[in-house]
Amino acid sequence: MHDRRSFILGGTAAAAAAALGLAACGGSGAGSGGPDPDAAPEDQTVGVAMPTQTYERWVADGNNIKKGLEDKGFTVDMQYADDDIPTQQQQIDQMINSGVSVLLIASIDGASLSSQLDAAEAAGIPVIAYDRLLTDNENVDFYVTFDNYKVGVNQANALLFGLGLLDESFEPAADAPEGPLNVELFAGSLDDNNAHLFWKGAIDTLQPYFDEGTLKVLSGQMDIEQAATQRWEQETAQKRMENLLTTHYNGGEELAGVLAPADPLSRGIINALQNAGLGPTIEEGLPIVTGQDAEIASIKLIADGVQSSTIFKDTRNLAEQAIVAAESILNGEEPEANDTETYDNGVVVVPSYLLEVQMVLQSNYEETMVDSGYYTAEQVESGQL
Repeated sequence: MHDRRSFILGGTAAAAAAALGLAACGGSGAGSGGPDPDAAPEDQTVGVAMPTQTYERWVADGNNIKKGLEDKGFTVDMQYADDDIPTQQQQIDQMINSGVSVLLIASIDGASLSSQLDAAEAAGIPVIAYDRLLTDNENVDFYVTFDNYKVGVNQANALLFGLGLLDESFEPAADAPEGPLNVELFAGSLDDNNAHLFWKGAIDTLQPYFDEGTLKVLSGQMDIEQAATQRWEQETAQKRMENLLTTHYNGGEELAGVLAPADPLSRGIINALQNAGLGPTIEEGLPIVTGQDAEIASIKLIADGVQSSTIFKDTRNLAEQAIVAAESILNGEEPEANDTETYDNGVVVVPSYLLEVQMVLQSNYEETMVDSGYYTAEQVESGQL
């Protein structure tokens, strides 16, 4: 946490410091914002910048954050940017100019908001990065996210379990198939810092199997740049999977599994596999496909034996932790961090709060997703909210 930040000064001194900072900026265009611990909650506005509404999870995140903050009496200015970087930049500029008390940002591109972060600093407005790290700028005060390296570890273990290489205890299976088993690798969008952590967790886990020859990437595309999927788009993943099948699996070669880092990508990959006649379900020969975010359409596919797994990141808990952090800042306090070493954004190590994740399989989806109240049985059956 930057000790020059106005919210650490506390009380009226914070407001005075922010005002002096603005005067020194001389026409920066930033509004007079920042937290005032003496203000009533309804007089403090939290600016919430979200990346897109095309992903189910971001809609859930936004709804949970807005409701939670408003239940505590705070005013919320929440904007979705439709995955357009200039739009998100403009939205955050407007929030700063309107004098919000704190910014909560889920970025489209973590390195694209430096001028906005500088303007927030000049206006005395603290910044919380939400799930996606804001990079290449020192003016990031806190980060709330899941343990993204463990997400990748879990995805890799789910793939190994689906392939029969690990048993139900995730120990080496006694009756594991002999290799080599052909797998293909997909990664997320390179401008999302989390994509790199998912990839590292997965590759660190899979590497021994590559080294010993149990697993093989027949295409040879084993670098994250080759496996990346810009903007996490389903259509991009489907097209790449189609190209991989046409180029490398047109002579009877068998594809055993696909590491997919997010459910929309998983569904695109599954579409390509099914269209190529590789089986409607896993039982009927469909390769093992992993996922992430526990989207309702993919939970139905898991229930139906089509998608092998996903990773459940309970956005209710993430939103709750973001609200706790924002409320601490608005009260002139430092939010609690449980990790102060991992998240180096290229300029500073950002104090962070990491939440745990859960692997979802056909054997536990009811307990994890339905019994927890996240989805109803009817929603899973229909595959729709």
